[in-house]
Amino acid sequence: MNHERLTVPKIDTKPIKLLMVESPFQPITVEEFLKLPETKPASEYIDGKIIQKPMPQGKHSTIQTEFSTTINVILKPRQIARAFLELRCTFGGRSTVPDVSVFTWERIPRDQNGEIANIFPIAPDWTIEILSPAKNQTKVTKNILHCLNNGTQMGWLIDPDEQTIFVYLPKQQPEVFDTPEQSLTVPDFASELSLSVGSVFGWLLE
Repeated sequence: MNHERLTVPKIDTKPIKLLMVESPFQPITVEEFLKLPETKPASEYIDGKIIQKPMPQGKHSTIQTEFSTTINVILKPRQIARAFLELRCTFGGRSTVPDVSVFTWERIPRDQNGEIANIFPIAPDWTIEILSPAKNQTKVTKNILHCLNNGTQMGWLIDPDEQTIFVYLPKQQPEVFDTPEQSLTVPDFASELSLSVGSVFGWLLE
Protein backbone atom coordinates (compact mmCIF):
# COMPACT_ATOMS: atom_id res chain seq x y z
CA MET A 1 0.00 0.00 0.00
CA ASN A 2 1.35 3.36 -0.97
CA HIS A 3 1.06 6.06 1.61
CA GLU A 4 0.79 9.44 -0.06
CA ARG A 5 2.04 12.36 1.88
CA LEU A 6 -0.56 15.05 2.30
CA THR A 7 0.62 18.63 2.05
CA VAL A 8 -1.32 21.03 4.25
CA PRO A 9 -1.13 24.64 3.05
CA LYS A 10 0.29 27.06 5.54
CA ILE A 11 -2.05 29.67 6.89
CA ASP A 12 -0.63 33.10 7.53
CA THR A 13 -1.54 33.91 11.09
CA LYS A 14 -0.21 37.45 10.99
CA PRO A 15 -2.88 40.03 11.74
CA ILE A 16 -4.31 41.69 8.69
CA LYS A 17 -3.89 45.43 8.67
CA LEU A 18 -6.89 47.31 7.39
CA LEU A 19 -6.23 50.66 5.87
CA MET A 20 -8.81 53.19 7.02
CA VAL A 21 -9.01 56.12 4.69
CA GLU A 22 -10.61 59.15 6.29
CA SER A 23 -11.77 61.93 4.04
CA PRO A 24 -10.88 65.26 5.61
CA PHE A 25 -13.71 67.62 6.48
CA GLN A 26 -14.10 70.13 3.72
CA PRO A 27 -15.94 73.22 5.00
CA ILE A 28 -17.90 75.25 2.51
CA THR A 29 -18.54 78.95 2.47
CA VAL A 30 -21.86 80.50 3.38
CA GLU A 31 -22.21 81.62 -0.24
CA GLU A 32 -21.82 78.01 -1.41
CA PHE A 33 -24.31 76.85 1.20
CA LEU A 34 -26.95 79.31 0.04
CA LYS A 35 -26.73 77.88 -3.49
CA LEU A 36 -27.75 74.41 -2.27
CA PRO A 37 -31.40 73.29 -2.49
CA GLU A 38 -33.47 73.92 0.61
CA THR A 39 -34.20 70.90 2.79
CA LYS A 40 -37.20 70.00 4.90
CA PRO A 41 -36.72 70.45 7.81
CA ALA A 42 -34.45 73.40 7.09
CA SER A 43 -30.68 73.13 7.31
CA GLU A 44 -28.52 75.74 8.99
CA TYR A 45 -24.97 76.85 8.23
CA ILE A 46 -22.90 77.13 11.41
CA ASP A 47 -19.10 77.36 11.59
CA GLY A 48 -18.64 75.91 8.11
CA LYS A 49 -20.93 72.95 8.82
CA ILE A 50 -24.41 72.12 7.56
CA ILE A 51 -26.74 71.04 10.36
CA GLN A 52 -30.32 70.02 9.65
CA LYS A 53 -32.95 71.02 12.19
CA PRO A 54 -35.16 68.27 13.65
CA MET A 55 -38.78 67.97 12.52
CA PRO A 56 -41.06 70.03 14.82
CA GLN A 57 -43.31 68.01 17.12
CA GLY A 58 -46.68 68.82 18.65
CA LYS A 59 -45.73 71.08 21.58
CA HIS A 60 -43.08 72.88 19.54
CA SER A 61 -45.43 73.50 16.61
CA THR A 62 -48.29 74.68 18.81
CA ILE A 63 -46.25 77.28 20.70
CA GLN A 64 -44.52 78.40 17.50
CA THR A 65 -47.81 78.99 15.69
CA GLU A 66 -49.64 80.64 18.60
CA PHE A 67 -46.71 82.89 19.45
CA SER A 68 -46.37 84.15 15.88
CA THR A 69 -50.13 84.70 15.59
CA THR A 70 -50.26 86.65 18.85
CA ILE A 71 -47.49 89.00 17.74
CA ASN A 72 -49.03 89.57 14.30
CA VAL A 73 -52.51 90.20 15.67
CA ILE A 74 -51.29 92.84 18.13
CA LEU A 75 -48.26 94.45 16.49
CA LYS A 76 -48.63 93.99 12.72
CA PRO A 77 -51.83 96.03 12.17
CA ARG A 78 -50.11 99.07 13.71
CA GLN A 79 -46.99 98.47 11.63
CA ILE A 80 -44.84 98.04 14.73
CA ALA A 81 -43.37 94.61 14.02
CA ARG A 82 -44.05 91.36 12.23
CA ALA A 83 -43.32 87.74 13.15
CA PHE A 84 -42.07 85.16 10.65
CA LEU A 85 -42.04 81.37 11.02
CA GLU A 86 -38.94 79.41 9.98
CA LEU A 87 -37.38 82.37 8.17
CA ARG A 88 -33.80 82.03 6.96
CA CYS A 89 -31.61 84.84 8.30
CA THR A 90 -28.04 85.11 7.03
CA PHE A 91 -25.61 87.38 8.86
CA GLY A 92 -22.30 87.33 10.69
CA GLY A 93 -21.03 84.29 8.76
CA ARG A 94 -23.99 82.08 9.69
CA SER A 95 -27.28 81.20 8.05
CA THR A 96 -29.85 80.07 10.61
CA VAL A 97 -33.59 79.52 10.71
CA PRO A 98 -35.05 80.60 14.08
CA ASP A 99 -38.39 79.08 15.04
CA VAL A 100 -39.85 82.60 15.18
CA SER A 101 -38.13 85.77 13.96
CA VAL A 102 -39.61 89.16 14.81
CA PHE A 103 -38.56 92.24 12.86
CA THR A 104 -39.57 95.80 13.61
CA TRP A 105 -41.51 97.27 10.73
CA GLU A 106 -38.84 99.62 9.41
CA ARG A 107 -36.18 96.86 9.35
CA ILE A 108 -38.13 94.34 7.27
CA PRO A 109 -36.14 93.91 4.01
CA ARG A 110 -38.17 94.86 0.93
CA ASP A 111 -37.60 94.59 -2.79
CA GLN A 112 -37.87 97.33 -5.42
CA ASN A 113 -41.66 96.89 -5.50
CA GLY A 114 -41.99 97.50 -1.78
CA GLU A 115 -42.88 93.87 -1.16
CA ILE A 116 -41.23 91.76 1.53
CA ALA A 117 -37.91 90.50 0.17
CA ASN A 118 -37.02 86.84 -0.18
CA ILE A 119 -33.59 87.26 1.39
CA PHE A 120 -33.11 88.52 4.96
CA PRO A 121 -29.39 89.37 5.37
CA ILE A 122 -29.81 90.81 8.88
CA ALA A 123 -30.45 89.59 12.40
CA PRO A 124 -34.02 89.70 13.74
CA ASP A 125 -34.92 92.18 16.46
CA TRP A 126 -36.35 89.35 18.55
CA THR A 127 -35.46 85.69 18.08
CA ILE A 128 -37.49 82.87 19.64
CA GLU A 129 -36.37 79.25 19.82
CA ILE A 130 -38.48 76.37 21.15
CA LEU A 131 -36.87 73.22 22.47
CA SER A 132 -38.06 69.78 21.46
CA PRO A 133 -36.76 66.35 22.51
CA ALA A 134 -34.51 66.11 19.44
CA LYS A 135 -33.15 69.62 19.66
CA ASN A 136 -29.70 70.41 21.01
CA GLN A 137 -29.98 73.10 23.68
CA THR A 138 -26.33 74.13 23.38
CA LYS A 139 -26.61 74.72 19.63
CA VAL A 140 -29.84 76.67 20.04
CA THR A 141 -28.33 78.83 22.79
CA LYS A 142 -25.32 79.58 20.60
CA ASN A 143 -27.65 80.69 17.82
CA ILE A 144 -29.42 83.08 20.19
CA LEU A 145 -26.11 84.52 21.40
CA HIS A 146 -24.95 84.91 17.80
CA CYS A 147 -28.08 86.96 17.13
CA LEU A 148 -27.48 89.14 20.18
CA ASN A 149 -23.91 89.78 19.05
CA ASN A 150 -25.23 90.99 15.70
CA GLY A 151 -27.90 93.46 16.78
CA THR A 152 -30.81 91.39 18.08
CA GLN A 153 -32.54 93.11 21.00
CA MET A 154 -33.79 89.99 22.79
CA GLY A 155 -33.80 86.22 22.55
CA TRP A 156 -36.19 83.71 24.07
CA LEU A 157 -35.56 80.02 24.64
CA ILE A 158 -38.80 78.20 25.44
CA ASP A 159 -38.59 74.78 27.09
CA PRO A 160 -42.05 73.11 27.06
CA ASP A 161 -40.95 70.04 29.04
CA GLU A 162 -39.64 72.14 31.93
CA GLN A 163 -42.34 74.84 31.53
CA THR A 164 -39.51 77.37 31.58
CA ILE A 165 -38.59 80.36 29.44
CA PHE A 166 -35.09 81.83 29.33
CA VAL A 167 -34.83 85.46 28.27
CA TYR A 168 -31.51 86.66 26.84
CA LEU A 169 -30.45 90.29 26.55
CA PRO A 170 -27.19 91.63 25.11
CA LYS A 171 -24.31 91.47 27.59
CA GLN A 172 -26.57 90.52 30.51
CA GLN A 173 -27.18 87.42 32.56
CA PRO A 174 -30.20 85.44 31.27
CA GLU A 175 -33.49 85.74 33.14
CA VAL A 176 -35.37 82.58 34.06
CA PHE A 177 -39.17 82.44 34.16
CA ASP A 178 -40.67 79.23 35.51
CA THR A 179 -43.81 80.05 37.50
CA PRO A 180 -47.20 80.53 35.77
CA GLU A 181 -47.94 83.98 37.18
CA GLN A 182 -44.64 85.55 36.10
CA SER A 183 -44.95 88.29 33.48
CA LEU A 184 -42.44 87.80 30.69
CA THR A 185 -39.91 90.40 29.63
CA VAL A 186 -40.43 91.57 26.04
CA PRO A 187 -38.55 94.04 23.84
CA ASP A 188 -39.49 97.71 24.18
CA PHE A 189 -41.16 97.77 20.77
CA ALA A 190 -43.46 94.92 21.92
CA SER A 191 -44.54 96.57 25.17
CA GLU A 192 -48.21 96.12 24.19
CA LEU A 193 -47.81 92.37 24.53
CA SER A 194 -48.90 91.02 27.89
CA LEU A 195 -47.58 87.50 28.22
CA SER A 196 -47.00 85.33 31.24
CA VAL A 197 -45.44 81.90 31.64
CA GLY A 198 -48.91 80.49 32.22
CA SER A 199 -50.38 82.06 29.09
CA VAL A 200 -47.60 80.74 26.85
CA PHE A 201 -47.80 77.17 28.09
CA GLY A 202 -51.58 77.47 28.34
CA TRP A 203 -51.64 77.30 24.55
CA LEU A 204 -50.82 73.61 24.93
CA LEU A 205 -54.16 73.07 26.69
CA GLU A 206 -56.33 74.75 24.07
